[in-house]
Amino acid sequence: MMDFVLEAWVSGSIERAKAGWMLGEGKRWKPGEKLKLLFAGYNGTRNMGSDVRVEEMLRQIRHILGAERVEFSVMSQNFEFSRGYFEGTKQVHLPDIFPPFLAKEVPQHDGVVACEGSMFKSKFANALTTMMIGSLGIAAVQNKLSVGYGAEAGHMDPLVAKMCGRYCKNSFVITRNEESRTVLRELGVPTELGTDTAWTFEPRPAEYGQSVLRKVGWDGRMPVLVVCPINPFEWPVKASVAKYAVRSLTGAYKDSHYRTVYFHNSGSAAEQAYHKYWNAIANAVDAFRKKKSVFVILAATERLDARPARRISEKLGGVPILTSDDYNMYELVSVLRACHMMASSRYHGIVTSMPGLVPSAGITMDERIRNLMRERGHEDLLMTVDDPELEGKLLAALEKLSCDGEAIATGIAQTVVKNLKVMARMGVYFEEEVQKRYPEFPTRRGEWSWEDYLPPMSAGLRELVSAYS
Repeated sequence: MMDFVLEAWVSGSIERAKAGWMLGEGKRWKPGEKLKLLFAGYNGTRNMGSDVRVEEMLRQIRHILGAERVEFSVMSQNFEFSRGYFEGTKQVHLPDIFPPFLAKEVPQHDGVVACEGSMFKSKFANALTTMMIGSLGIAAVQNKLSVGYGAEAGHMDPLVAKMCGRYCKNSFVITRNEESRTVLRELGVPTELGTDTAWTFEPRPAEYGQSVLRKVGWDGRMPVLVVCPINPFEWPVKASVAKYAVRSLTGAYKDSHYRTVYFHNSGSAAEQAYHKYWNAIANAVDAFRKKKSVFVILAATERLDARPARRISEKLGGVPILTSDDYNMYELVSVLRACHMMASSRYHGIVTSMPGLVPSAGITMDERIRNLMRERGHEDLLMTVDDPELEGKLLAALEKLSCDGEAIATGIAQTVVKNLKVMARMGVYFEEEVQKRYPEFPTRRGEWSWEDYLPPMSAGLRELVSAYS
């Protein structure tokens, strides 16, 4: 019921913004002014993947349009968690009850760039997708820049899908894969094919990650296996005023409470599936380390992931846990790239490790890791979170990572370079969309290589491009 209220509330806000614009309210960008863009996303929760994506979007788009010509703002749910991120960008607070915020904040900008990877799907939270649609929709009805950048689209509940088709038809969405384009095309939303934006992210130097591993017990010689678990069965998150009232009065729903009026999926079936998942991972890792000399760590790249990490660690006798609560995105990615093997249910755990050529296997709950592994040609390293044979398949995958790491790394390197080129093409699409919306905006002139449409790349990425381009 609360999801319906949010969807109706946001729809009403878009309609009011449209009516106000038609009656002369609001202000359109004029030549000589800085282009003010609002980056709408799921930031300020210490979700490493979300933050890394947005960091690189900001760097890329600022590089393309010119830092002196733009003024960026990014949403954050908690300034403490996003402190030190997004250099040169204003952070604005995104409240849990967001429709009034969108109605007020979006019209103050010349356009919106929607940042969330899981932009159009009901798998995680209808509220999040509703917020994305609201941000894009308000900008679109005011004839402003309205771009989804590096988006995924999957199954949406009927009302959310209807909202997306109605209010994003005048937006422009660059998707991470063809499957997402198909979903959006069926709803009449204009798209082009792109990729994720985390490929150019540069963490702290390799020495930092190695020093952290040594502090938690690594001897500097054994291969390091990092496992990035999640609780795949606590989604979607749904808003419930009734649960919130009961929680406030009696303390019930404590374990499933996310924050304010939002609650995770819960119940005996979810708990049993969750137990099978983390237990299978723990058993497979335990069997692997009995066969191979390996140092195991667990990485919680989202704050919520510390809970499954603790369960797996306890089963394995207390292996180290590194969390995004304790390490920022620059530090945590450095640690991931200092490892020698990875098994991950976090998409961005895999993506951010790939420029470091870390051989990885994926345990997926949706299409994101599946699509990535298919692109790499590593479907034999792909498992699903609810597979009854997960334990055996993961053990086999870990043995492949150990034995065939060099060949796997070659496929990874090729995929990284391919995606860098696709990311550059996204920059071209974005520049063209700015020209379409604001023909008088001074974009770059002359001949440009594909690298010129990326933010400045590290020496390591440049070496990969030279070797595998």
